[in-house]
Amino acid sequence: MSDERGRTTAGTRRALVVGALGTIIEWYDFSLYVYLAPIYARVFFPGASGVDGVIATLGVFAISYLARPLGAIAFGHFGDRAGRRSALLVSASIMSLALLLNGLLPSEDSIGIAAPIGLFVLRLAMAFAVGGEYSGILVYLLEVARPRRRGLIASLAPATAGLGTLLAVGCTALVSALLTQSQLDDWGWRIPVFLGAALAAAILLLRTTMTETPAFRRLRASGRISERPVHDALSGARWAVFVAFALSAVGSISYYLGVTYVPTYLESVVGTDHGDALVWSTIAAAVLLVITPLAGLGADLTGRRPALAGVALALTGATIPLFALLSGGTAAALSGAILLAVGAGAWSAAAASTIPEQFATGDRFSGLAIGYNIATAIFGGLAPLVATVLVEATGWDLAPGLMLAVVAAASLPVIRGLPETARRPLRP
Repeated sequence: MSDERGRTTAGTRRALVVGALGTIIEWYDFSLYVYLAPIYARVFFPGASGVDGVIATLGVFAISYLARPLGAIAFGHFGDRAGRRSALLVSASIMSLALLLNGLLPSEDSIGIAAPIGLFVLRLAMAFAVGGEYSGILVYLLEVARPRRRGLIASLAPATAGLGTLLAVGCTALVSALLTQSQLDDWGWRIPVFLGAALAAAILLLRTTMTETPAFRRLRASGRISERPVHDALSGARWAVFVAFALSAVGSISYYLGVTYVPTYLESVVGTDHGDALVWSTIAAAVLLVITPLAGLGADLTGRRPALAGVALALTGATIPLFALLSGGTAAALSGAILLAVGAGAWSAAAASTIPEQFATGDRFSGLAIGYNIATAIFGGLAPLVATVLVEATGWDLAPGLMLAVVAAASLPVIRGLPETARRPLRP
């Protein structure tokens, strides 16, 4: 870990790498599900056609996300009682098993209604596990980082999340280009799912080498570990939990609509070829991977509040025009996809350090997990479904852009009330 003078040791660097890589799986999985939505609609809901099948598929995704707050409570309590490392090991174990079983799931033509039910159950298991995943990694990275670089280090979590998105869209684009639609529906969709299961198993093995964070070790040595960290967070850190919810709402809707939903939007709304939509989204995900750590470094240099306010204003004013670009030609659509990804990455980078800095060590995992996952369940898992339904019901293709703009604008009063936490000691 970092020594007493704040220098970065070899152990710290190893912990940062292993910790940051963990978000690959969570974001690979949910990105992959959205990218495979048109295929899943044909495999698990063959009775529904066109947009109805996609809505049914995204409905499974949205409803299953309601398990995330339950996972947040369970893993938040566990992480604040037993340690960050133990919680991350358990969540990775559940995710690797759920992905493996997802890849083995028969189609609706083979086992009837048991197929979509099985898909739903596995999505519930995955959502429960990731209830403590991203928040746990943010806490871990924050607690091993030096104060002057917490923004950069914490941004590695959304940056590697971007890598998970890039791998998901890239793998889906590759199998879609090499296989026919019939082959994709029969067995091709399983390839990227099995790849995700293998990645999850590799991450689990790497996490066994992680050490506990210095902040939690000090808390444990002091004998002041809370018996009820979830209760402590909800009763004594309500403002911090609300901040976690509000800032995570913007991060969730900007990422789920501005990054992972874009290929589905291009294909089902604009009418873009499936392969082209995935290629453009792959390029956007690659740009996101580069932008995110730069934005995290910017949050260290300018402060958390200026960084968040700038991105919130940009998202408020630009998202509707950017969704309009997606309906243009190739160059316009690619530009729109890239700029939407840049906005999502910049926000996630600035919020990654800001949110956990609002909490004290004793309830940091619980408070962050609850606020983040409630916001993600509402503004993340539901976002692609609501966007698709709104476009279908209103006939207005830019409805997703308006959704994102409204949520971003609502965050501005919250940002104004934030204390500046950049380069300042964490609350003990």
